Amino acid sequence: MKNIAVLGCTGSIGLQTLDIVKSNPEKYKITGLSCGTRVKELAALSHDFSCKNIGIADIDKYSELKSLAQDSDVSCGDDALTSVTEGADVVVVAVVGMIGLKAVLYALKQGKTVALANKESLVAGGNLVTEQLKRGGALYPVDSEHSAVWQCLQGEKDFKRIILTASGGPFYFTSRSELSSVTPEQAVKHPNWNMGKKISVDSATMMNKGLEIIEARWLFNTKNIDYVIHPESIVHSMVEFRDGSIKAQAGFPDMRLPIQYALSFPEHADRNYTPLRLPLELRFLQPDEQKFKAPKLAKQAIEAGGNSAAVLNAANEAAVRLFLERKISFTDIVDIVENALCAEPFCELNTVDDVCRAHNRVYDQIYLKYRGK
Repeated sequence: MKNIAVLGCTGSIGLQTLDIVKSNPEKYKITGLSCGTRVKELAALSHDFSCKNIGIADIDKYSELKSLAQDSDVSCGDDALTSVTEGADVVVVAVVGMIGLKAVLYALKQGKTVALANKESLVAGGNLVTEQLKRGGALYPVDSEHSAVWQCLQGEKDFKRIILTASGGPFYFTSRSELSSVTPEQAVKHPNWNMGKKISVDSATMMNKGLEIIEARWLFNTKNIDYVIHPESIVHSMVEFRDGSIKAQAGFPDMRLPIQYALSFPEHADRNYTPLRLPLELRFLQPDEQKFKAPKLAKQAIEAGGNSAAVLNAANEAAVRLFLERKISFTDIVDIVENALCAEPFCELNTVDDVCRAHNRVYDQIYLKYRGK
């Protein structure tokens, strides 16, 4: 029996994690739950899973949560990301934003296994996370692409390069001239995956693949990372070895598979699924980095090091918010990120506070500049 804490339990990944736990009561038990603001949903989930250790990030929601869950131990603010992990073997970090970095580092310091579904932790603070891992804890990826690489590397000692797959989002076959008129409603409609608004926009701009390239750099200690457009999203990633052989992990687009693998590792536990029917018609296409330059910017950020990836991440967060608020156009998003990378002075980020300050300054600078337009 593994004890599981879920940070971000009311989001898409969090709810799918809870579905897996509910389907496997003999294997998993929920010992901690937290979320950002959704008080009623959190209270209901704590009741459903008999979980008394709960937290809410929004301190203004503390009293309401306490009244709805009177028999529970309720925490708020930053404590919602730390106290709820007590007693957990595995901490699923499915929160959105920079606060995820603090949660990851705290859990690792406690020697826990982190099932990671928070991009910012590795994109902005990858050096801090990898240094902490040397002192204890374990980190298992939940992203479908990184889980695929992780699965391909089981039993292997060495590899030549990682090949991530990208669906291409909803606009890979759209002409460049049409992209400037893309609306938020169009951008959040991913052809294969059901995701939140921010990550759906990232997929549409291909920034999501850029962020995943940076994550893979830290997860697998390599800069030899390529990607290919695979519209069907059946092959989730590949690993090429030095003898020329390539391993690929495949399956229908379903986040429950990588979530469950992170929970059940090293086992491939039983689950209900739709089997692949052969033959499959699969396409692997060349990226168009003139139309979608975000992955190229991410690789440049890796090479530059220091604060570059944190700047890229912060600028993108601000730009996506502005786009969703209809303050800028779709094509402005990556242009704003590129300009921020060029304008921001280089520096090293050696602490969590360094990372957070760099993020907040870049984010605020961009958001305040454009929000009045």
